[in-house]
Amino acid sequence: MALYAIGDLHLHYQSVLKAPGQLHDRVWKNHEEKFRKNCEKLLTDEDTLVLVGDHSWGKKLAECETDLQYIRDLPGRKILTRGNHDMFWDAKKTGQLNAMFQPELTFLQDSYESYRDYALVGTKGFTFEGPFYLDRRGRIAGWDEEAEIRARKLVKRELERLRKSFELAKADGFRKYIMFLHYPPTNILEELAKGPEARRSGFIDMAEEYGAEQVIYAHCHGESRFHDSIHGEYRGRTYHLVSGDFLRWKPLKILD
Repeated sequence: MALYAIGDLHLHYQSVLKAPGQLHDRVWKNHEEKFRKNCEKLLTDEDTLVLVGDHSWGKKLAECETDLQYIRDLPGRKILTRGNHDMFWDAKKTGQLNAMFQPELTFLQDSYESYRDYALVGTKGFTFEGPFYLDRRGRIAGWDEEAEIRARKLVKRELERLRKSFELAKADGFRKYIMFLHYPPTNILEELAKGPEARRSGFIDMAEEYGAEQVIYAHCHGESRFHDSIHGEYRGRTYHLVSGDFLRWKPLKILD
């Protein structure tokens, strides 16, 4: 019995693929078959696999049926969190998705799932990604203020959802947590900050507040993005990037 995680499968069995990297980069060639074979080698039906967003390019549920069936057919218990490209998934209608797909798939939103004595909490998250304005030395000199205002609103909403999940688990007696996000826990500006503001974000603070042992995230795919946020040990907890192309389609074991 083990807990695994991966994100950014970007399946497209019933939708038109337009992403340049996924069309041309070698790591994406036959990635569905590579991932399926890796899962069959690593996972048993007693294991749990958390998929942290961007499951399908389909914009409506009818365009995702084959993609979701692909995930359904993988070994183990499957828990899904939302990604920014999961247009088929209206957060307010998560209950309807669970009614349709459980027990094979669980869509996690504003709640938690358990694994042994851990609560698995998760939300999409959000980070401000720019555009940034650079000076002649390549330093950030400014950014899109309207985009930043929108980002702050989205971060606030996602933090409220995450807190709700933590509090539900806490009320049910859980004291050990694994936190899952789709977006990274810090944005590029927070990564570049110096002094006491370095690597500080609402998501970092919440992980520390509730004592989450690990923070798992995706979204950063393509080699130029792999180091946009935290890897490894930081302030008493472990951060893992689990984007599919970063892991070369091999799910990462989070817990035994």
